[in-house]
Amino acid sequence: MQKVLSLFPLNLVVYPGEDLNLHIFEPRYRQLIDECLEEERTFGIPAFINNKLPGFGTEMHVTTLHKRYPDGRMDIKTKGLRIFRLVNFENPVAGKLYAGGEVELIESGDNFSAHASALAERLERLYKLLQIETDYNPRAENLSYKVAHKVGLSIEQEYELLTLESEAERQLFLIQHLNTVLPVVSDMERTKQRIRMNGHFKNLDPLNF
Repeated sequence: MQKVLSLFPLNLVVYPGEDLNLHIFEPRYRQLIDECLEEERTFGIPAFINNKLPGFGTEMHVTTLHKRYPDGRMDIKTKGLRIFRLVNFENPVAGKLYAGGEVELIESGDNFSAHASALAERLERLYKLLQIETDYNPRAENLSYKVAHKVGLSIEQEYELLTLESEAERQLFLIQHLNTVLPVVSDMERTKQRIRMNGHFKNLDPLNF
């Protein structure tokens, strides 16, 4: 399915279902958001990575105008809806300050995966090592989207995850990433423990030569 969207490129990746707070200050984006509010329409955030638009992004809905400042700036709350692929990019749109373009909306595949328990087990190990409280439901729909920002992915890796169409592919991607990361984090934790012990009195067992 194709659709025309006003576009707000940002150096970040947004996933469907994600809440994103934005401070709007540039005149072009104040115009874009004002029109979205007045006409109750959506806009797109294509990922802008390494000074280019690689092509994928997320359709967004403005859920709340949190605050409007006297000079026209705004604080808004938005939510990710669907992933899209850019078909064409016009900057600026004729008669407007902001960019826009035609996009192809990506149909969502299965929201669950048989890999969820394996992913959740690795997430639990990671957060335990980092001493971080978990705040996700391992049985949630699209688990990969809910934890993708919380496992230390680079923006390039976050973008790669955005391009994967099935939840199974996304969960396998995260499992592979965690398989790489966990030994490194575990080794760092052991190093921290050794540093903490340096200078303490040690009760050492005698060695038999």
